[in-house]
Amino acid sequence: MTPPSVPRGALLALLATILIWAYSWIVMKQVLQHAGPFNFSALRYSLGALVLFSALVVSRQSLRPPPLLPTVAIGLCQTTAFQGLGQLALETGGAGRVALLAYTMPFWSVLLAWMILDERLTRRRWLGLGLAAIGLICIIEPWHGLGSTESTLLAICAGLAWAMGTVLSKRVFVRHQPTPLNLTAWQMLFGALALIVVALCVPQRPFEWTRDLIAGLAYSVIMASSIAWGLWLIVLQRLPTAIASVASLGVPIVSVLLAWAILHEQPSRMEIFGIVFILLGLIAVSGVRLRSLRTAPG
Repeated sequence: MTPPSVPRGALLALLATILIWAYSWIVMKQVLQHAGPFNFSALRYSLGALVLFSALVVSRQSLRPPPLLPTVAIGLCQTTAFQGLGQLALETGGAGRVALLAYTMPFWSVLLAWMILDERLTRRRWLGLGLAAIGLICIIEPWHGLGSTESTLLAICAGLAWAMGTVLSKRVFVRHQPTPLNLTAWQMLFGALALIVVALCVPQRPFEWTRDLIAGLAYSVIMASSIAWGLWLIVLQRLPTAIASVASLGVPIVSVLLAWAILHEQPSRMEIFGIVFILLGLIAVSGVRLRSLRTAPG
């Protein structure tokens, strides 16, 4: 019996999600001309949290917070550290390069899940980690003095913080079973509050309320933090996990291409090799086989 075809609407939602999230890295780079990294991140995620709580009310889901300490820890990792460090890395680093290094998150997740959740490291995952290491070396090119060392380290640390938030979220889902929207809203609120504190303490460029800044803020809050998140839920509900997980790897790749086309950040030959190795490593870590992608039911 032939498996049913993959729903066209879900595939369109997946494509839209990839494009929205990929372009958001370009937007985050451009708004730095009009706002400091922590100022922008604090405002973006405060408004994003407001949108998510509104979605909770509209969907009649519980406003009761998940367990406080784990949720605060997730917010500090997934919103404060990931977004703050990522935005800071964009000050001196290219948008495509920073996005790619931040999206090494799955590799760090595998290692952290091994250490914290006692998840077994299979041969396939070891292979993925090895390929990722080669890819990172190609991108960083340590034989050239690391290039923009600060930006590179900040982007990698952002990916590590995102990974820690992912592992902590998994533990909360297993133990307390909150809805994804509820946990996301509360962790974003706590993360945004921490970003506000950082923004008040760290000297940086004040807001210049230009059309570009307002457009960038609107895109980040409405498109990247709200609409894309809703589209991603549709993708997860209607597409096989195999297709969704591998296709989402298109975000950093599309970011690199958009940064090349819009910001004229042309990747070097070694960076292209690094992209290929990281992509192969991500596929290996995800445990997805190409044959299963061709035959996965819709």
